[in-house]
Amino acid sequence: MALPAQSTRVTLALRPKPDITESTFKAEKQSIRSLYPQKPNDILVRVDYVSIDPAMKGWLDDRRSYIAPVAIGATMRAGGVGTVVRVFEGAGATSKVKVGDAVRGYFGWAEYVTVDAKDVEILHAPSGTTPLDFLGVLGDPGMTAYFGFLDVAKPKAGETVVVSGAAGAVGSIVCQIAKIKGCKVIAIAGGPDKCAWLEKDLGVDRAIDYKSKTFVNDFKKHVGYLDVYFDNVGGEILDLCLTRLNKNARIAICGAISAYTGGKPKGISGYLNLISQRASITGFVVFDYIKRYPEAVKDLGQWIREGKLKARTHVEDGPVERCPEALGKLFKGANTGKM
Repeated sequence: MALPAQSTRVTLALRPKPDITESTFKAEKQSIRSLYPQKPNDILVRVDYVSIDPAMKGWLDDRRSYIAPVAIGATMRAGGVGTVVRVFEGAGATSKVKVGDAVRGYFGWAEYVTVDAKDVEILHAPSGTTPLDFLGVLGDPGMTAYFGFLDVAKPKAGETVVVSGAAGAVGSIVCQIAKIKGCKVIAIAGGPDKCAWLEKDLGVDRAIDYKSKTFVNDFKKHVGYLDVYFDNVGGEILDLCLTRLNKNARIAICGAISAYTGGKPKGISGYLNLISQRASITGFVVFDYIKRYPEAVKDLGQWIREGKLKARTHVEDGPVERCPEALGKLFKGANTGKM
């Protein structure tokens, strides 16, 4: 397999203070020969797609979290799918991965990368799916939606479920799982196009535009009171939901994209309703469920085959140097579905 002479990667140059700027990342060239496998389990992967996720902003901050921050000078962390183009061929070669295999791993923002074969998953896409779906509905977003909603939020048929960030990678899957489970689903998204997609294509009961001047009144009218809130945004929408809780309501905190940029986030003010309504609010990290991923892939794959679950991806074509630009678009809400 013919390879280029060089590979480009994007590294972290400066930590955001607090927002990402043109100086945050830096593109670097590497000799392809410097990436050739040197150890028995090494493989060289051509990265075909990289994932763009809101969590990336948190990975840049040097603070205590569920995962170590990206180091200055290191390739920007990112999940990806790619193709194996070279394996170790010397004595003692142990890898079962072959040239041409489609694989998934945390390859980072790079065109080519050398990794240990034990750190990749050889992809066998279920019927009706593609390897790209392993960055979306069958990847971390799908796992987050599946376990965050079913295990953390614990929905019951007939309950009212509210999902923020509903047109995003995770939220759009949560909406569909909620409908599969027999819930009334109110989706929150930004703009009439996203709301129309959620209602017409995904079948939510109502999509509410948080950018509308009548948002709060629309929310009260169509939601009434909620049993489950799956939170992807935090901020004022979380506070609003805290004022509209049914008894024993559950809030699953997946993310808070409204607080990832623009400085110090504001605290919530409606939390006393958790007491009066005997409600709960729970944060979770999808990596805690990693041993159960096959369970989710089986169910999600089956729902796709049955036509109950639709996967949508937003692909930004171009060189790896454009990854910071794509991340900026994500925080501006330019995507519908998985970016």
